[in-house]
Amino acid sequence: MANDIFIGGGGPAYGEPQVMLLDKSNRHGLVAGATGTGKTVTLQIMAEGFSAAGVPVFLSDVKGDLSGLAVAGTPDHKLHGPFMTRAETIGLDLQYDSFPVTFWDLFGKQGHPIRATVAEMGPLLLSRLMELTDVQEGVLNVAFRVADEEGLPLLDLKDLQALMLWVGQHAKDLSLRYGNVASSSVGAIQRQLLVLENQGGAALFGEPALDLSDLMRVSADGRGEINILAADQLMGSPRLYATFLLWLLSELFEELPEVGNPDRPKLVFFFDEAHLLFDGAPKALVDKVEQVARLIRSKGVGVYFVTQNPADIPDDVLGQLGNRVQHALRAFTAKDRKELKTASETYRDNPDFDTAEAIQQVGTGEAVTSFLDRKGIPEVVQRTLIRPPSSQLGPIDKQTRAVIMAGSDMAGKYDITLDRESASEMLATRANAAAAEAEAAEAAEKAADEQERAFKKARRYDGGGTMSRSTSRRSPQSDGFGGSLAKVVMKELKGTTGRRIVRGILGSLFKGR
Repeated sequence: MANDIFIGGGGPAYGEPQVMLLDKSNRHGLVAGATGTGKTVTLQIMAEGFSAAGVPVFLSDVKGDLSGLAVAGTPDHKLHGPFMTRAETIGLDLQYDSFPVTFWDLFGKQGHPIRATVAEMGPLLLSRLMELTDVQEGVLNVAFRVADEEGLPLLDLKDLQALMLWVGQHAKDLSLRYGNVASSSVGAIQRQLLVLENQGGAALFGEPALDLSDLMRVSADGRGEINILAADQLMGSPRLYATFLLWLLSELFEELPEVGNPDRPKLVFFFDEAHLLFDGAPKALVDKVEQVARLIRSKGVGVYFVTQNPADIPDDVLGQLGNRVQHALRAFTAKDRKELKTASETYRDNPDFDTAEAIQQVGTGEAVTSFLDRKGIPEVVQRTLIRPPSSQLGPIDKQTRAVIMAGSDMAGKYDITLDRESASEMLATRANAAAAEAEAAEAAEKAADEQERAFKKARRYDGGGTMSRSTSRRSPQSDGFGGSLAKVVMKELKGTTGRRIVRGILGSLFKGR
């Protein structure tokens, strides 16, 4: 099995053949370039190379083109001529082949459903997803803390909606314990949950939740599984798309064991349209991405950001991306020229050409590239002709996709949604029990009032059935011990004892386990 991935190069107008070393590919990477410059093909040939080397891959298919990885390319494709010419130019013996692919889809239409629980997503990412303010994020953190203390599993959106209703009803008591829990903040969160539900976000949350090991499978012939997330519909909710991918990356970081410096990655994760992750992101979230990018390589995971301009990536993250493929950038404005200059300065200079000019001049299917050498040092930037893919260029049809899904190991595992008892059901059960107790207490109080009225009425008459002559002024001694005791009991039922019963009912409404 090869220890590198051939990216391209060669020919009289280009430098040495460019390869990416497998034992350095967990040092992350960048694929950048304007629309239509060939990023998708680069992503496709990288996925092919990793799969052939036995490395599983996860990538999102924003335009639907990457589904062709599941089908071998053919000589009669409309780009066959240009591809064959390119292969001859770089000295590549192009062999067409298909690759093991598993299709995923948050909405369960173009792939197997892929879900997370609300508890796994956590308050930080949910706050980002719902665009909450710092104050509202604080209230959401209180809700999660309450769920932990009360033993309320948060699995889907209806669980979180039920919990926020409870938080709103008990805002005063929670404020004394955790700080101000404003009803306005609770209301804002509830409205954002409704917006998220209307955008289809409910499909993301629930069970069975994704088992990370299902993304790290190797086929019987030793090739890594290519996991393709259908994202064309998901891109209609860009914040949902970015938050889901960040959650998945965070889960990999938290769950996978340390492996040091493996000879090849355990998984390669491509984050397409990476600018969506950082646009308007709070500093706390950017810091978390930086931390994950810095540390996750020791877990054997390589992360590759795919975006139009390197300026879309914060400098602290960009500095950790050792393997780079830069397709053409256009410089029509002063801002464009500044960004082009900044992008060129992130490469080791090649004395044979000006990097900034090369980035502007490369055509479709060409790029300037720089990969890490054996010592982990970025190589001198080179102009590179990207190799053609072995699999089909462009999307597959619906029938082919359905056949592949039916034959997948994941068929049936995630297709049926589970709805086990969780926060919403538990809170509803407690509320019903409390309502029954309240009804019983009300009936008992009503019976006590009727007994008191009957007792008073009976005391108005003497033993012979005639009305007592003194009904308004009676000596306390005339009531006797029994009458006095009855008065005390009735007073307690109507007073302190009655209030104690009511408090007991309300206090047990959401009593913990």
